[in-house]
Amino acid sequence: MVAHEESFCRAVLPRVSRTFALNIPLLPPPLDLVVTVAYLLTRIADTVEDEIQRPRQEELFAALADLVRLAPGWEARAQAFARLAGDEFLPDAPEAEVELIAGTVCVLKTLASLPPWAQAPLRRCVRIMTHGMSQVQRRHGGGESVLGLPDLQTTLAYCYYVAGVVGEMLTELFIAHAPTLDERARAQLRSRAIMFGEALQLTNILKDVREDLDQGRCWLPLDRMALHGLEPATLARPELRAQAMALHSELVVIARRALDEALEYTLALPQSEPGLRLFCLYPLFFAVTTLNLVDGNPAVFDTTPLKLSREVVLRLMLLTQERVASDSALRALFAECSRVPSEVEAAR
Repeated sequence: MVAHEESFCRAVLPRVSRTFALNIPLLPPPLDLVVTVAYLLTRIADTVEDEIQRPRQEELFAALADLVRLAPGWEARAQAFARLAGDEFLPDAPEAEVELIAGTVCVLKTLASLPPWAQAPLRRCVRIMTHGMSQVQRRHGGGESVLGLPDLQTTLAYCYYVAGVVGEMLTELFIAHAPTLDERARAQLRSRAIMFGEALQLTNILKDVREDLDQGRCWLPLDRMALHGLEPATLARPELRAQAMALHSELVVIARRALDEALEYTLALPQSEPGLRLFCLYPLFFAVTTLNLVDGNPAVFDTTPLKLSREVVLRLMLLTQERVASDSALRALFAECSRVPSEVEAAR
């Protein structure tokens, strides 16, 4: 039966994430399956946050945190979880997320089949993530969507709950997979693990600011908005675009610093593990190039989403593959991708 559940996990992955469907298969076995399960568990938590009616979210977060313990009777509880969540989807919930929730039992059965070294980091990640999401919703959502967080510290705390803790989990999985890593490399990875995840999340927040607003949520700091005479309800108004861009640019600077740390994290992975490096390099280079796309670009507040073209994505994948074993070449490529484009280039 485990083969069936594993097949479900591998098949549903590209339906819920195009990005991670590109880089997870690059990981060596069994790490590829471990990270697939890890991603799907965190995506179930994301789906509860984004696609489930608000009154049921806290109950479902707590249930998911309990389920990953795989305590006796978990299969029946997982089926109950899937039924309850299935009844509470928002009307426009994506079909892939509905399918993932329905397959919760499959994901958990695959989790149960993983080696012991993989299970503890996954459980910790899901527990912290669901607790954090629930806490943010309770404190700042008022029973509805979160429309701004009090300050930058709270925004970064949210980034930790949804992504920084994933960086910690991945780091422990990488270390367990590659026991030849020396203490210095382990220390470098652990010291930057949170920043790796937070850098990617903050970039996504800055890219998706208008889409989030249209869906009734905002993760930007309210105090910094207020300094620019803004609030979530006015953030996308065309007549206030200059103020909105000034706020956005301040946060881009913070994201760039985090991405610099994410590069150092990636280069701490051994050159003898190209799969681990590429797993991190793909989203890192997608993020830094995305940040260039939105930096100083007023279109980030328009209704049409800004995103990298397929051609750019494929080019970045090829360039990182060619340079994966050379720290100096990767640093040079990162510096090139980090250059803020001129106004002429941005307009093309």
